[in-house]
Amino acid sequence: MRIAISVLTLAFVGALVGPSGIKAMAAMPTAAEASLVNSDGKSAGHAAFVQTSEGVKMTIDATGLAPGAHGIHLHAVGSCLAPDFASAGSHWNPMHKMHGRNAPNGFHAGDLPNIMIDSSGKGHLETLIAGATLDAGMMGLLDADGTALVIHAAADDNVTDPSGNSGKRLECGVVTAR
Repeated sequence: MRIAISVLTLAFVGALVGPSGIKAMAAMPTAAEASLVNSDGKSAGHAAFVQTSEGVKMTIDATGLAPGAHGIHLHAVGSCLAPDFASAGSHWNPMHKMHGRNAPNGFHAGDLPNIMIDSSGKGHLETLIAGATLDAGMMGLLDADGTALVIHAAADDNVTDPSGNSGKRLECGVVTAR
């Protein structure tokens, strides 16, 4: 009897999800990366993304920037056409929030902490993108049009909508599954 119920349960779940759904669940990436380039197309750093139960952990190492704080954002389109990287679109904002980590009603999912660049032009940042996933779902970084990671010329003030007064886009990388 138990075997018959188990087989029936599997058949029911299979009918609901379908073969492509089962395959998609099994194929969800657990890691992604972005190779950063500057406006001249030269290598400018690397970011790694790892799926966790709380969201996506991002680790970034950037080079070739002026010392000080620089805004970093995930942008809605996985495209980095130099020299201005406008092809990356606006900030990744699947929940339709206001900009800024200090916004009273929540912030863009793509609003990340500033990265501090040292006197040699290098910076490192580790952060959690809460609720994000490495798939094509609503909170997924790997949806149909992709996602780009952009480093800006100035610090993000964490309040000004839509971009935190972070200035020109200096470096960009398309997030891709590993």
